[in-house]
Amino acid sequence: MKKVMLKTTLSLAVTLASAQIFAAGFAVNEQSISGMGTGFAGRSSSADDASTIFGNPAGMSRLKRAQVTGGVAMIDAHTDISNASSSPNSGSNKGDMVPFIAVPMGYYVQPIDDHWAFGIGMYAPFGLVTDYENGFAGRYFGSKSKVTVTTLQPTVSYAFNDKVSIGFGPTINHIDGTLKSSLSITQAAPDGQVKIEGDDTALGYNVGVLVQATDATRVGLTYHSKVKYKLEGNTKVNYGVLGLIGQSTSQKYDASLDITTPESADLSITHELNDQWTLYAGSTWTRWSRLKEITVENKDVQPVLAGQFSTITEEQNWHNTWAHAIGAAYKLNKQWVLRTGLTFDQAPTNNVDRSPRIPTGDRKIFSLGAGWSPTDDLTIDVAYSYLKEEDVKINNSNNRGQSYNAQYSNSANGFGVGATYRF
Repeated sequence: MKKVMLKTTLSLAVTLASAQIFAAGFAVNEQSISGMGTGFAGRSSSADDASTIFGNPAGMSRLKRAQVTGGVAMIDAHTDISNASSSPNSGSNKGDMVPFIAVPMGYYVQPIDDHWAFGIGMYAPFGLVTDYENGFAGRYFGSKSKVTVTTLQPTVSYAFNDKVSIGFGPTINHIDGTLKSSLSITQAAPDGQVKIEGDDTALGYNVGVLVQATDATRVGLTYHSKVKYKLEGNTKVNYGVLGLIGQSTSQKYDASLDITTPESADLSITHELNDQWTLYAGSTWTRWSRLKEITVENKDVQPVLAGQFSTITEEQNWHNTWAHAIGAAYKLNKQWVLRTGLTFDQAPTNNVDRSPRIPTGDRKIFSLGAGWSPTDDLTIDVAYSYLKEEDVKINNSNNRGQSYNAQYSNSANGFGVGATYRF
């Protein structure tokens, strides 16, 4: 019982599994289609279009014309589940828990003068969509999750000279989600259901510096702050016909959960090798160790259930991670730019606490992309990424004799299309 509630609650606060398959933990990488083509290797130093609002707000100083950048990344994830065992020994293990999803983004930048620029962006930094089949063998540890985090970022940048610029943007972040897990009080009882809903809005910030170190080399550093949320919502529990008090019943409690999404720092280098080749390299550090435990507070729980539902805590013990990427762009002619990149990304989870909600391991990502500029005012970007994760194991159990053990093999295809219009 305790484990069922906790695995559900963990995902409510902090995950977007279908998008997280392209970034560590529950982060989303897809905030730029042009950046996607190079595996985000030059995220904080390239400043190719208005998506630099996220990648490095200081990069707005490089954009000499007003412009709008928008796009969508689509993710098609696949999972093979093998060596599965569960108690009770029933249920399926199809592994098709991640639907095909789309992650949109949009940005606007307006230069003010030779020093100042203003911009505003909207994107998704975190989130989750997972939906296992009915009768999934691990349903007591997570059956369905849908969580979104949407960020609005007004931004300013200031160029001290043609070498050094800085940028800053407060972030307005909204999180909401609905989570479900199956619930069985006794082996004789049919499954009930736990459903948790909640949302919150909180503030953070992004800050960056961009340095034109030489005529051919730029160095960028971006810091994305932590964001503290207090989710307010409710927990609904349906016990089933033969449930806790001998008849079909459901309860609803006011619920709250404190969670902090982690800060990260991105350092990257862009080097223009010659008129045709541009090289990129970058590393991102994320402080996932903030996720030590998850605690849910449910109010006005009946005394007979208070020991199981009032306060629920589970250790998570995630660790900090590094992601490293290299990339290149080749200018074929005035109209076409071709891109490629390779990314190595650590997972913050561990073998003890990993669950069906986030069955993720270290991953490698290979990316391709292209930019087509039919006019000086318009650029259309496309990108493709292939991800392959190391195989990981799930070993979950609770104090009601329920367990789920399995090996997960994850892969994904990502597709992106976007456009920038300058005026």
